[in-house]
This record gives sequence, C-alpha cells and structure tokens, in this order.
Amino acid sequence: MALALRRESLQPRGRLGERLLLASMLAPYLIGLTLLVVVPAVAGFGLAFTDYNALNPPRFAGLANFRELIDDDIFRIAIANSLLYIALAVPLRLLGALLTALLLLRPARGVGLYRALVYLPTIIPDMAWALIWLWILNPIYGPLNQTLALAGIDGPSWMTDHTAARLAIVLMMSWQIGEGFVICLASLQDVPRDLLDQVAVDGGSPWRAFWAVTLPSIAPGLLILMFRDTVFSFQANFVPALIVGRGGGPDYATTYLPMYIYNTAFGYLRFGYAAAMTLAMYLVTALVLWLQYRATVRWQHGLRHAG
Repeated sequence: MALALRRESLQPRGRLGERLLLASMLAPYLIGLTLLVVVPAVAGFGLAFTDYNALNPPRFAGLANFRELIDDDIFRIAIANSLLYIALAVPLRLLGALLTALLLLRPARGVGLYRALVYLPTIIPDMAWALIWLWILNPIYGPLNQTLALAGIDGPSWMTDHTAARLAIVLMMSWQIGEGFVICLASLQDVPRDLLDQVAVDGGSPWRAFWAVTLPSIAPGLLILMFRDTVFSFQANFVPALIVGRGGGPDYATTYLPMYIYNTAFGYLRFGYAAAMTLAMYLVTALVLWLQYRATVRWQHGLRHAG
C-alpha cells in the first residue's frame, strides 16, 4: 500500500519532468521560429504603414502605401504575372509528379536510379538551375530550339517575346517535381491493395480503379501538395526572373511580386512600400488558397455523390 502511494506521489513529478524535457527539445525551434519568422513578420507589418528608406527613421504614413498600390501599374502587372504563373505551374508540377509516380510505382530493374534522377533537379541550387536553362532557352544554339528545328518547328526567341518568356519560366520550374514525386509515390504505395483487387474482380477497368479507389485515397496528399506548391510558387520565381528573365523582362513580362518587391526595397530604398507589397502578396496568397480549398471541397463532394 505504501509503495503504491509512493508511486502515485512520484507520477506527477515524472509527468512534469517529461513536459520539461519536451519543452527543452522544442525550445531551439521555437526560439528560431520567433526570431527568424515572427519578429520579421511583425516588423514588416509595421513597416507597411510607414515611409522608410533606411537612411532616416521610419515615419508613420497610414494607408498611403496601400493607396499607392492601387495606382501602381507595375504592381498590377506583377500580380497578374504571379497569378498566371501559379495557374500554369502548380497544375503542371502536380500532374507531372503524379504521372511520374504512377510510372515508377512498380518495382523494376533500375527503378531506384530513375527515381533518384527525378528528384535530382530539386536539389540543384536555383542559380545553377537558372544558368542551365539560360543555355537551354538560347534561341540560336540552345538544345530546345535545335530540337524543335529537327521537327520542322521554328522555335521562338524565348526571352524577348512576352508570351514565350512567361511560358519559359513555367517550363523551367515545372521540372522541379522531386518533393511532390516522393509524396505521390508514398501515397500510391499506401493505397489499399484489396480494394483495387475488388474493383478488378468486379470487372472494373484500370481507369475505374484509379478514379474510384486510388484518387480518393491519395487526395489528402495531393491537396497538401497543391497548397504547398501555391505558396512555394508565389516566392520561388525570384531567381528565374532575375537570371533567365534578366531582371523581369521583357517589358515586365517576367516581373513577379518577389522580383518587384526586391527592386523596390533594395533598388529604390522604399522599404515601407515594399513591406506593403509583401503584405498584399500574403493576402493574395491566402485568397488563392481559400479558393483552392473551396474548389477541393466541392470536388470531394462530387466524388462522394458519384460513388
């Protein structure tokens, strides 16, 4: 009896020690998150309402920066370019990752090497990747236009034409599907095999099995990938616009929000105005994610109704 009471008296201390251990393990992450994410985000939110050029102390400007955004033609072009880029790049990356995962799903000779090759472009530094594509897209001696010429197609001057320049950036970034490929491959491997066998026994086609079993099973992973790629695409086109687009050209065709924010902050020292654009970018990102979520909910309801 005394031993049981002693154990009960020591149990809260054990739980307290476990909580302290967990807190000590989380502390470095929480400190880093606070210093590197929360504090800069709060500071940027405050700067959005100031006139600050890094040479003089910030001066409160109210909503002046946001009123200027409404009349800023380049800002509107940057938003349109960013939204067009997301509308093209995100579905292409998602579809490419899923199709590649389906192609390399079954064990076969050399499949491990092929999977590694799919992931390889993701780990190449952005600067090196942009320089590679700067060579690929060269209109004279680039391999892309030379390949098109063999097929009798006159390749465009990729980075001097508005439409071709936008498509070139999308094409360049659509090859980096390594992370999405890994998630799709893991999701496909977790699809219940007995359900697929049941569809086959009932006379269902492979397409029917994919639509009725595989796609609903991997839908949560695809949804996470879509949200992640949307956030990623809003911010990851800086290096392509800087190197391949030569600073956002031609005539702002590849000027995306990160590129314009960078030029405004460090080129013209308008840190307050750049902070206001950053806040606007976050709001646009949130709106796009909300629209995607609503569309996904309706799609899931359609699948349940069809089933």
